[in-house]
Amino acid sequence: MTTYPLAPWPLHGSMWVTLFRVAEARDGRRPGLYAAALVDYQEPSPLTYHELLVARALPPRTPRLTSTITDIWVDSAASRAGGRELWAIPKEICTAEQEQVGSQTRWRVEVGGAPVAAARFTRMRLPLPSPRLPLRLRADQPPIDDRPQGCVVTAGGHARVTPCRGRWQIDPDGPIAFLTGARQLASLHLETFDLTFG
Repeated sequence: MTTYPLAPWPLHGSMWVTLFRVAEARDGRRPGLYAAALVDYQEPSPLTYHELLVARALPPRTPRLTSTITDIWVDSAASRAGGRELWAIPKEICTAEQEQVGSQTRWRVEVGGAPVAAARFTRMRLPLPSPRLPLRLRADQPPIDDRPQGCVVTAGGHARVTPCRGRWQIDPDGPIAFLTGARQLASLHLETFDLTFG
């Protein structure tokens, strides 16, 4: 049995996120607004690991941004077990590589040795420092095998939010191939975030 920290998780790190507009249903996914994010969870988080997630935006019911996490991979067995059992988040295991090259952050994610996605984010020069903004999130998760009753999970915290240029390469035969024809709307870097999840 894999052990994991008790909820809530006080998370810290950096996130690179891109918004996609999916125009047509594909691979069982409905049209709508999706976010694809790559996350580097760092100390003093209770677990340190990397993550690729895709979430579909839902109509807002509260002041929090509301979504359903549809696809997610982590390179931590403890994170996988905790996400599934605590919050019905359908985490699976991946291999993730992150590299900083000058002003660029590069990612590559594989599952079972097969590519899922690669991405490159380039920092944008701004005349003033980026503001540190509040974050309020909500995920409505349907049932999965490890959590048959489903879950509604909330998160809150702060992050320094900076626009960036994002470029994704999504494997056309991989599990998030439905994003290959989607329109990329914008990319953001959520730097040095603190987020209490759950």
